[in-house]
Amino acid sequence: MFRLTAVLAAVFACALAAPKVHLRAPRLHDGRIVGGEDAEIEEYNYTVQVQWYGYQICGGAIISSSYVLTAAHCTDGLEPNRIQRSCRHFLTGIGGVVIPVSVAYKNPNYDYRDFDYDICILELASALEFSASIGPIPLPASEQYIAAGTDSIVTGWGRLEEGGATPTQLQSVVVPIVSQEACQEAYNVFLITDRMICAGVEEGGKDACQGDSGGPLVADDVLVGLVSWGYGCARPNYPGVYTRVPALVNGYLK
Repeated sequence: MFRLTAVLAAVFACALAAPKVHLRAPRLHDGRIVGGEDAEIEEYNYTVQVQWYGYQICGGAIISSSYVLTAAHCTDGLEPNRIQRSCRHFLTGIGGVVIPVSVAYKNPNYDYRDFDYDICILELASALEFSASIGPIPLPASEQYIAAGTDSIVTGWGRLEEGGATPTQLQSVVVPIVSQEACQEAYNVFLITDRMICAGVEEGGKDACQGDSGGPLVADDVLVGLVSWGYGCARPNYPGVYTRVPALVNGYLK
């Protein structure tokens, strides 16, 4: 699920798709948010676009002037020195700031087979200058609890529908948090771990999509998730699966 418009020149991912699951990964189709609406970057100025050779592959979230969070699968399979030379970062999508990525710190526990610990810290080659269109999103407290039913917002430049076109305008969509139990029941044999959090509507129609991977999921004004994977885009009874940021704050992010 990759979607971005405000972005960082960064990393390319070659994520592997699990059987029957159409993952939202950079190697698949670029995407945009489904069922959302046009948004101004000033409203979600923490949202960035991760690019590879000038092409958007993922999204990300600014957490400080020197660091951006994205999904680990967005950097999977890339050699660090190649990333350092080739990454570009934009902070407004169209005519935005381009900043090289110096180092990509993929979580050492990341498992490409089930997308557990799907998180990566991108260290920028130069510090960002914060403005109305460029700013950080606060991190949650370690193991912060997000109740099922809580409204969350996901932003990006991914596909507008599964297999559909991509937008030129940043998109945002509100999706409620889904309980771990309900999410596990929906995905059956695909394990929903404690490092994952789900969000979506039962009837479908609202979701992140291809091209949005690594993008931010925000609730209560803090970063609670990163777009990770899911079955298709906005399908009924299949919520989007996100990296659960609160579960990884302690130690890895601080």
